[in-house]
Amino acid sequence: MAKHLLGKEVTAAMNEKLQARVAALKEKGVSPKLAIVRCGENPSDLSYEKGATSRAELIGVEVVKFVLPEDVTKEALLAQIDAINADDSIHGCLMFRPLPKHLKADQDEICNRLAAAKDVDCMTDLSNAGVFTGKKLGFAPCTPQACMEILDHYGIDCTGKKAVVVGRSLVVGKPAAMMLLKKNATVTICHTRTKDMPSVVKEADIVIVAAGRAGVVDDTYLRAGQTVIDVGINVNEEGKLCGDVAYAKAEPIVEAITPVPGGVGSVTTSVLVGHVVEAAMRKNS
Repeated sequence: MAKHLLGKEVTAAMNEKLQARVAALKEKGVSPKLAIVRCGENPSDLSYEKGATSRAELIGVEVVKFVLPEDVTKEALLAQIDAINADDSIHGCLMFRPLPKHLKADQDEICNRLAAAKDVDCMTDLSNAGVFTGKKLGFAPCTPQACMEILDHYGIDCTGKKAVVVGRSLVVGKPAAMMLLKKNATVTICHTRTKDMPSVVKEADIVIVAAGRAGVVDDTYLRAGQTVIDVGINVNEEGKLCGDVAYAKAEPIVEAITPVPGGVGSVTTSVLVGHVVEAAMRKNS
C-alpha cells in the first residue's frame, strides 16, 4: 500500500512558518494584505475565496475584497486593477479567472495590467517568464508550487530522477516541468498527442498528473516505486470528488500518492497566502 502524501501535514508546517514571518513583519509595522477581485458570483470562485480568506486570516494576512458585477466593463475592471497597483498597503492580488465571457478577448491585457510585484497567482506574462528563467519576477502559479511543497515536505529528492508531467497547460503542466527541472530532475511532458503514454509514464520515478480528465491515469501507467502527485479535481458519476488518477487502482501499486480530495488542493491556498507574505517581505527588505 502506498504512503499517503497528505496535504494537511504540509499545510500545517507551512502555516507555522508563515505565522512566524507575519509576526516579524508586524513587529516592523507591516501588515500583509491580499486583494481579491471577483466578477460575479461563480460558485467555484466563492468556494475558493472562502478557503483563501480563512487561510489568510489563520496566518494573519488581511484580506480586502473587490466584488464587481458580472457585466463589469473592461474599463471599470482595469481601473480597479490600477487602484490596487497604486495602493501601497496591498501586497498581493488574486483575480478570479476565467473572466466573464464578454471580457474573454481582453483577458491577457487585463491580467497583464497587474503589477508583477503583486501578482501572487501568476496572472501576468512577467510572472510566467520568472518561472521559465528562474528569476524572481512576480510569483509562480500556486498549484504547481503546491506540488513542489509536497515533494519537499516528504523528503522526496528529485535530483537525477526521471519525472513525467501529464498535461501541458500554462497553469500547471509547463510550470511544473520547469520547477522539476530546477530540482535537477530529468523531465518529460506528456499530452494528448503523446504516443504510447502508459509506457512513458511507467518509466518515471515521479509523476505529476494534470490532465483534466477523471481517472485517465490507471494501473496500466504505473509501477512499484513511483511517487504520484494528482492535481486533478473532477466530479465522478456518483457526484464525488476524484482526481485524474484512478486512485483505487494506483494506490496498491505505487510507493507514494496524493489523495483527492486532501492532497494538492489543500496546499494551494497556503502557497497563495505565502506569496502575499513573500511580497510584503520583498517590498520591505
